Amino acid sequence: MIKALSKKVVATAVLAASVALVSAQASAGDWKGWNIHVKDYPVSIGMEKFIELAAKKTDGRVGGKVYHGGVLGSQSDAISQMQLGGVDFAEFNLGPLGIAVPEVNVVSLPFIFKDMDHMHRVMDGAVGEKLSAAMAKAGIIALSWYDSGARSFYNNSGVVIKTPADVKGLKFRVMNNELFVGMVEALGGNATPMAFSEVYQSLKTGVVDGAENNWPSYESTNHYDVAGNYSGTQHLILPECLCVSIRAWDALSSEDKKSVKEAAVESAKLQRVLWAERSAQSKAKVLKAGVKYNEIKDKSEFQAAMAPVYAMAVKKNPALKELIAAIQAVD
Repeated sequence: MIKALSKKVVATAVLAASVALVSAQASAGDWKGWNIHVKDYPVSIGMEKFIELAAKKTDGRVGGKVYHGGVLGSQSDAISQMQLGGVDFAEFNLGPLGIAVPEVNVVSLPFIFKDMDHMHRVMDGAVGEKLSAAMAKAGIIALSWYDSGARSFYNNSGVVIKTPADVKGLKFRVMNNELFVGMVEALGGNATPMAFSEVYQSLKTGVVDGAENNWPSYESTNHYDVAGNYSGTQHLILPECLCVSIRAWDALSSEDKKSVKEAAVESAKLQRVLWAERSAQSKAKVLKAGVKYNEIKDKSEFQAAMAPVYAMAVKKNPALKELIAAIQAVD
């Protein structure tokens, strides 16, 4: 009887262990996703598609919820949470990510990319893999690359910017980043860092002559009402990454890692299409409203003028030198 009882106890223990294991696996696949954007934004739709595809491709072993609108905190908060295991996946702009991963600062260099297509070729290739490896050391796995548009100059001074000389003497609002201040100064202009919320009134009253941003931001903020000259410099093209924490990633089987990666790449294709559509709609709206636009196809003069900005960046972070050369080598 004792022997039979022992067998029963062992069987019960094995069953309990099995249940615990299944429960652990289920909770491990219940991912929490961070997103700063509103629910109907191209990034947000891409993230929802990602987790939907991940669940489908892994037969439900990976699933989760995207928390939109920054309800889980700022991007800096989310980066820290991801490194500590509080956030499982997220969509990060690579600009602010440079604080945690210095190598990604290379994409914040003005005119580092020739255009949007060039950025895609760079990020989908060897350079993207190198940046992914650098991010992995910080506990962040980059699964695919999303778009956030190309920033260009616009102004209310009547000057049509076609060459670097056209920027001379103009006062531009820029984000509070020494690279962007250096960019405007290298072109002969005057940089004025200020909060984004202050730009419209500053343009209207003449505190600044211009600013810079992508088509959707230019349109949605009504900056085109007070700065009707838009020049397609595309001086700053910041990629974004769909990322997963290394803790969540390492909990996956090799097969599920492959499936999750595929889901991320598919979601990036969707997000890029949606972003291009949104940009085209905003561009059409402002042009219909009377904005004067000139496209700058040859940016070589602008890129050449950035030599002192690049020198300063490399001096502070020598690792950027190799990455700059690798990006510039991509046709």
